Amino acid sequence: MITVNTKEHPWHKGMTVRTVIEEKGYTFTHLVVRVNGSPLHESLYDSFEIHDGDEVLVLHLMAGG
Repeated sequence: MITVNTKEHPWHKGMTVRTVIEEKGYTFTHLVVRVNGSPLHESLYDSFEIHDGDEVLVLHLMAGG
């Protein structure tokens, strides 16, 4: 089990940040991701492996004014 935005989410072998984003249905173009408190560059989303027990925070950036 992992935690995504403070809610439990099932973990499976081979899970990456991109997998989490797709499974949660996040479709925003500008996302900020932290894994266990460390920021992750977007270029690593497809290859950065999520491990059982990890805490993932996914935020979307919005422009406004």
